[in-house]
Amino acid sequence: MTPYSLAFYVDVITTGTVLGVGPADSPDHVTKVLGSDFAENTFGDRSMCRDYGLAEFYWDRASADHPWSGRHFTLQVHRLAHRDRTLVNDALRARYGRFTPRLRFEKLRRLLVRRGVPLLEIPESPANAPYLRTFWQPDSHVAVSLIGTYSEYSTPDNLRVGDVYSIQAPMTGEEVECR
Repeated sequence: MTPYSLAFYVDVITTGTVLGVGPADSPDHVTKVLGSDFAENTFGDRSMCRDYGLAEFYWDRASADHPWSGRHFTLQVHRLAHRDRTLVNDALRARYGRFTPRLRFEKLRRLLVRRGVPLLEIPESPANAPYLRTFWQPDSHVAVSLIGTYSEYSTPDNLRVGDVYSIQAPMTGEEVECR
């Protein structure tokens, strides 16, 4: 892992943003920062996802005549294991450089601990346990999911136990309590 891509993950976990863009930002603002190269999926006229490769942003709205309201973003870190160099968009690459195919959780956690940023393990949803484990940063409301154990049908073949699967924000304290 290059120090630059590790810096990206540390920035996301400590700030709860991607290049300063938060989960509540508008689709136009996210595109202004991350660029216009994205795939867009809409689910009726009330939900939308924009996939920027590594990062996905999600919005909802009450009806078609209402503005979009940001829901969350997810970094699909597991996609890097496919070694597709186009996955990391130009804006991220320009700021952080090269990204390696796998992110080891313990390496990331050590860097965060040195900066005084704790990650607390929280219960995993029953559908994902024990294959995934989730850790939460209470100040930024960021959740980090990693491979907890291998299963032929439940975990990707190109990841190892201890590799980060995804990073998501926000995960509120109420969501953590519900788990």
